[in-house]
Amino acid sequence: MNDEHPSCCAPSRDEASPPPPVPVGRGEHRIEQVVLEGGSFSMGNTNGDENVGDGETPVHTVELSPYSIDATSVTNADFARFVDATGYRTEAEIYGYSAVFHLALAAEPEELMGPASGTPWWAGVRGADWRHPGGSRSDLDGLDDHPVVHVSWNDAVAYCKWAQRRLPTEAEWEHASRGGLDGARYPWGDELIDDEWRCNIWQGDFPRTNTEEDGFLTTAPVHTFQPNGYGIWQMVGNVWEWCGDWFGPRYYKFSPAENPTGPSLGAARVIRGGSYLCHDSYCNRYRNAARSSNTPESSMGNAGFRTVGLTRPE
Repeated sequence: MNDEHPSCCAPSRDEASPPPPVPVGRGEHRIEQVVLEGGSFSMGNTNGDENVGDGETPVHTVELSPYSIDATSVTNADFARFVDATGYRTEAEIYGYSAVFHLALAAEPEELMGPASGTPWWAGVRGADWRHPGGSRSDLDGLDDHPVVHVSWNDAVAYCKWAQRRLPTEAEWEHASRGGLDGARYPWGDELIDDEWRCNIWQGDFPRTNTEEDGFLTTAPVHTFQPNGYGIWQMVGNVWEWCGDWFGPRYYKFSPAENPTGPSLGAARVIRGGSYLCHDSYCNRYRNAARSSNTPESSMGNAGFRTVGLTRPE
């Protein structure tokens, strides 16, 4: 049992304000859909490598209705269409800063707000946002097919409302990640590596040196590696993905068996899947059952989202 692995997501914002206004209208959501029949699966950690305090247990049977889910994370190109159509400003743009990993910095010295307390590899950076993932000296050149980052939960919900979609529930996310392999540690099985890398995570000495054995220091294009058994790409690694649920570490003990949607109240929203910063020496949450959370107004350079349909597929 693992009780010493903190999350590799960035620290929460210290301040909160009303979320940005949600654009109206129907947007064009172009991401390929995977239709899942739902049914029952075992949700939670069966492998004994859970993080104490995250609430990955007890394992419990969940019954889901049919749903459709994006085959990939929402990309920079997808999010740009939303912004171009609506003029939406993300919370990182409104606050004027976001969290950037120290090896990904591309900012002027005066734009650095200093390291985060307890996680000095994260820095608040003025001018960092979805268009400038490393800071003001970075841009999206060549990154159209990478997942959008520096989007808060509120930003992801705004996109969903424009696109007539929603964020997946935590149960839907885990069911989709498993790809039909009930009880498996990863979307492809129980071994992290066989003859090739299957996800974008950290290799080397965290947080100082990333050997980039998987080919990437930060984000990878959304169609990198291989999809799982359901045809869904990169459910673990690459970027954390926001879910619709409030986070509750004891929720599994009393969650309903059919279509659970999380606690009715909370302080933080669920994020799933881990990111390019996850490493066993620090954060082993690049697993199907792993859970973490952050406040809904927080944004960081390793978190994005994917969406599901509002109506049940025929």
